[in-house]
Amino acid sequence: MHKTPSQPGSALTDPVRYPTGASAPVRTKRAFVLVLLTLFVPGSAQIVAGDRKLGRIALRVTITVWALALLTLFIALVNRTMLLSIVTHPVSSLFIIVILVALALGWAFLFLNTLRIIRPALLAPGMRPIIAVVLAVTTVLASGSLGYLAYVLNVSRNAIGSIFNAGPAIDPVDGRYNFLMMGGDAGDDRTGRRPDSLSVISVDAKTGESAIISVPRNLQNAQFSEGSPMREVYPDGYNCGDECLINAVNTEVTNNYQNLYPGVADPGAQATLEAVSGTLGITVQAYVLVDMDGFAKLIDAMGGIRIKAGGWVPISGPVTDEANGIHGMPDGWIAAGDQHLNGFQALWYGRSREFVDDYARIARQQCVQQAMLKQLDPATLLTKFEDIANAGTKVVDSNISSNQLGSFVDLALKSKNQPIKRLTIGPPDFDASFSTVPDFDVIHSKVQEVLASSNTPKASDAVVSYDGAAAGAVMAAGPVAGSVPAGQLPSPSADFTPVTTTPDGTPITIELLNGLKAQGDEQGIRDLVATNGQCAPL
Repeated sequence: MHKTPSQPGSALTDPVRYPTGASAPVRTKRAFVLVLLTLFVPGSAQIVAGDRKLGRIALRVTITVWALALLTLFIALVNRTMLLSIVTHPVSSLFIIVILVALALGWAFLFLNTLRIIRPALLAPGMRPIIAVVLAVTTVLASGSLGYLAYVLNVSRNAIGSIFNAGPAIDPVDGRYNFLMMGGDAGDDRTGRRPDSLSVISVDAKTGESAIISVPRNLQNAQFSEGSPMREVYPDGYNCGDECLINAVNTEVTNNYQNLYPGVADPGAQATLEAVSGTLGITVQAYVLVDMDGFAKLIDAMGGIRIKAGGWVPISGPVTDEANGIHGMPDGWIAAGDQHLNGFQALWYGRSREFVDDYARIARQQCVQQAMLKQLDPATLLTKFEDIANAGTKVVDSNISSNQLGSFVDLALKSKNQPIKRLTIGPPDFDASFSTVPDFDVIHSKVQEVLASSNTPKASDAVVSYDGAAAGAVMAAGPVAGSVPAGQLPSPSADFTPVTTTPDGTPITIELLNGLKAQGDEQGIRDLVATNGQCAPL
């Protein structure tokens, strides 16, 4: 008959629970099994070899966690928006963080308890450090992973709280969400944040199909939407002269008309949103403003971006001729071809307009946006998440409600792999003079045409590119003001060859470009860099 431990002098024959009488190989095998049990079924090691009460509690928690994990997977499959809303909501995300921390600490305690159950003193001397290392590694993998997940979620929660507000949710209009993206150009010599980059991202609320409508910063006579307080000030449009460009709305309202927007966190941004809404003939519901002076930090946090550049882009020096807008010697150049840009270079690549026009710059800005979205993959997020989140809180501001962020993240995921339709209120869709004397009926018609077009994009919708030289030639031929007829300008395409040589085959170099600049040959440089609006993300 088997003798029980309560009988003095009995032989304890269960090597798992009573390893004293077991051989050294059995004790070693037992140690590994207990570690693996704690790793894969927390609590089971305690049930078979230790404190069964503790084991039962831990096993119940384990089964509950498995059930919640399966429920989470089910929700992700049938209602991803709900899951994202739970994770991004400030209250529920805090609850999840607390649970994750508790699970991480509890799992670490179980590993320590497993070490006690193993009784390292009974192991062969050579096996003790091996078991200790295995136990430490598994503890880090298990408990550490939960702790890191809680940390990442907490960083996200803080970033969301800093960037987004707690205002009311917005509803789609005509089945679409329209977001105004502004690149804010702030500086010590400027009052307010002047958006030098304006584009509306319009997303179908069901399918995620999206379109980007770019508005040039120098558009004149911008129309304020119905109900805008500024419509009372400028009933016929923002028409106070050549200085009344659409990107000046922010500063003017910030300086002179904040009282028209009581309770609004950023009156200048809100007024700009209303100007873009009225100009395009659509309802723009929310804005995201990226401060360009901090933009470089975000790119650096991502590890840079990769692009294919069609032509050389100058990093411009100070303006030396205010009347003609001529800069001094460039501080540097971004070469044509495949490039990996750091934050400083990416900032200049999206901002520089020396030797070309605003529309080449708009195309490059769209390309930088595409490159950021394409290259912000899970691996980058995992390894650089804190830097990216912290940079985001410094450079991004928005009036989007944090309570609705989950549904918009879901829309972004739907949009990620779909081609994007594009319209620019300027070349190549309108001639260069159109922004000075815009026809708003034509703009409204073109915007509706883009938004109502089929889900099957034209080949020209796939990438961002702008052939500055060809566009310039067409404009020189005298296109009518307004919409350029289809086919008159080249279609955007990624299938372009970067211009790296002069027409006679001489390589374009920094020395060559700076030499032309020193000679005052501005036109010679324009000819060589005319294709720098061509761009594609790599």
